[in-house]
Amino acid sequence: MTERPPRLLLAEDERALVRTLTDMLTANGYEVESFHDGKEALHAVVAGSYDLILLDVMMPSLSGFDVCRNLRSQGVHTPVLMLTARGQVRDKVEGLKLGADDYLTKPFDMEELKARIEALLRRARRQESRGSVYEFDGIRVDFEKSRLERGSEFTELSDRQCRLMRYFVDNRGRVITRDELLQHVWGYNDVPFTRTVDVHIVWLRQKLETDPRNPRYIVTVHGEGYRFAF
Repeated sequence: MTERPPRLLLAEDERALVRTLTDMLTANGYEVESFHDGKEALHAVVAGSYDLILLDVMMPSLSGFDVCRNLRSQGVHTPVLMLTARGQVRDKVEGLKLGADDYLTKPFDMEELKARIEALLRRARRQESRGSVYEFDGIRVDFEKSRLERGSEFTELSDRQCRLMRYFVDNRGRVITRDELLQHVWGYNDVPFTRTVDVHIVWLRQKLETDPRNPRYIVTVHGEGYRFAF
């Protein structure tokens, strides 16, 4: 039985770039469906089935930020790679907070784009719905429901936060470097220096820790990385 090619949705209003990307991705074994309008792209994702979404920020009807926000609010967890000419840090942070999995600023190298797509798809294939629960110090992490429970209160965890928490739990007590987290949680084998890990750790601590500025559970080991200390 032949395995079907990964199905990508490309949402980009620059038609010349759509043609270039579609030709390149198709030549590399991907099935590509493109949209030039944010609202159309949103409807297509909700109604269809895709392995990954390439999402431009500046589009008619709905921006890429709006599309990503809507998808995550509707429980669509398909990996999202943002493509945009907006390179400011606050724009990247906004996209990640809304649930994007990665961010690539135009103009970008096609080889880097392919590497990031492969990393996101590889990580998505590895991810399993384990249906397990981990409890510690009055806290219950439900990996199936992607939420953290403390008594009668619960907090939703994003896909990334859930994967981070899973990796910390599976490796509790051991110092984990940023490079290791990038490889096993993000799926990157070779990446430049990045603050991505630190930013996501801060967000996870805000949900996990009683006092995020003085964490008890995810502890920074200066010069080395992090350790789940419970």
